[in-house]
Amino acid sequence: MSSLANILSQIVSDAFEAQGLPRELGAVRVSDRPDLCQFQCNGAMAAAKVAKKNPREVAAGVVDWLEVEYARAERVDHSKPAPTSCNSIFAKVEIAGPGFINLDVKKSFISNFLAENSQKENGGIESVGDGQEVVLDYGGPNIAKAMHVGHLRSSIIGDCLRRIYLTAGYRAVGDVHMGDWGTPMGMILSELDLMGHDGPVSMELLAEIYPKASGDCKADEARMALAREATRKLQDGDEAYTQRWREFIDVSIAGMKANFDALGVHFDEWKGESDAHPFIQGMVEALKQAGWAVESDGALVVPVERNDDTKEVPPLILLKSDGAVLYGTTDLATILDRVQTHHPVKIVYCVDQRQGLHFEQVFRAAEKLKGAGLVEELPELVFAGFGTMNGTDGKPFKTRAGGVMRLEDLISMGLEKARARLDEANLAAEIGPEEREDIAHKVAIAAIKFADLQNQRQSDYVFDLDRMTSFEGKTGPYLLYQAVRIQSLLKKAEDQAVNFDAAAFDVRDEDLSLALLLTELSDHFDCALKNHTPHVLCDYAYRLAQEFSSFYGRCHILSEEDVTLRASRLALCAQTHRTLVLLLGLLGIGIPARM
Repeated sequence: MSSLANILSQIVSDAFEAQGLPRELGAVRVSDRPDLCQFQCNGAMAAAKVAKKNPREVAAGVVDWLEVEYARAERVDHSKPAPTSCNSIFAKVEIAGPGFINLDVKKSFISNFLAENSQKENGGIESVGDGQEVVLDYGGPNIAKAMHVGHLRSSIIGDCLRRIYLTAGYRAVGDVHMGDWGTPMGMILSELDLMGHDGPVSMELLAEIYPKASGDCKADEARMALAREATRKLQDGDEAYTQRWREFIDVSIAGMKANFDALGVHFDEWKGESDAHPFIQGMVEALKQAGWAVESDGALVVPVERNDDTKEVPPLILLKSDGAVLYGTTDLATILDRVQTHHPVKIVYCVDQRQGLHFEQVFRAAEKLKGAGLVEELPELVFAGFGTMNGTDGKPFKTRAGGVMRLEDLISMGLEKARARLDEANLAAEIGPEEREDIAHKVAIAAIKFADLQNQRQSDYVFDLDRMTSFEGKTGPYLLYQAVRIQSLLKKAEDQAVNFDAAAFDVRDEDLSLALLLTELSDHFDCALKNHTPHVLCDYAYRLAQEFSSFYGRCHILSEEDVTLRASRLALCAQTHRTLVLLLGLLGIGIPARM
């Protein structure tokens, strides 16, 4: 179901079209000045140039049509609302200033909108995906390395986008895309050989030897030669190395899953760079045969520059002069793998925005795959880059000792702080230790996720544990508190046998601001989906929680003596709760049963 603003846009667009003006000029949006009106249409300003009239004259024609002709206009599109009279919708239609059209909607129409919407799945959000497949690339941890805070943003944002696509009716596939191939694997394999270690490997052992092996290889070319030889043998299928390498993967994935499970981040596929390896040789040969891959200084490259480029875009290197493959090679082969496996309409990459140039090269090179006969159609390739997570000093987040913080340590810090916050607020004081720990975990994850997602994706942000775990202000814990507060109210109504129809709305003046805000859900969801911007949902969830708090403070609900009004306000509470649950679910945030 559309938002109320979208329904009004269809109606006002009819009025513009009736005057021979483009329909898109009838777009209606929520008013910037709620003290003046609920909705506004500014299309008359642009229409004046088309109609060669004064904007107020154009606006007057629109208003007259709405007031007089709308009910008699022939309606071909039956998906549009068809009220018996325009007067059943608008409480006010007036012209303001140079030609703005200000609109107020009748409370009865808002009540009917909410009643219908309350029965819809996912709050009335339209399922536009039609089961089409979208692959999302996020997480990106490396084998044999402990996950660190640098993996947080990709994981949280990517999982949120996956949830958004699922809700929009797509078949969303989350792929962790591990770094499990290349020279780093050879470094570890050769280090184990030098150690004479042929027993089991653990994450602790891998985390210890990888930095040593990497440092030795950088300092000693002979040592690097051993790593390259081990890499070659692994990629040629050496049985012993392959078996040991699979141990690395199993041990590493176990550690990754512990972190991802703690964060509530889901993946459908646990693939890595190695899964693209079988596609590389055929892909390279096809690109060479088609003339897209050419030699340059001994390397094989795909030129990707364009005549209209305003900056230098270097060619994508497929093979180094020694025949070694690079990240660009595996990324391109991964696209080929995903297209042949999933036939997606879109592949979304949730990665650090500093990799923007790299992915521009890869995406441009991917356009050559079709010309080389490797794919029939190329999906839309989306770079959903994100900014940096910084400490309170404004620099990239580090441990106190200046090192990179492990992700599990950051989660533990959040959990410890959440426990303290519950104590300070005297929340969950009478709850058993097991449930209390579950509540603390939900509070910690809500704090961490919301603090990240509420920022514009491309922006850097400051990780401030004190601020983000507060139960006041624009935080995850504040949203949890308001959601649990509504749950408690609805439970109390149930305990007191106060029956109400969750679709029986009778909106009054005191309820109007909350009711109107509830009609905006689809607009904010559509914006988040179109632009890959979770912060839009965070903003809406926070505004909704704030508005409910104001509504709760000024209105009688359970104590309301008017039975009809009490039932309507409980229905508003239930709809607010459903909407918050939906929004928090999209953000990957779980809500405690009580607090």
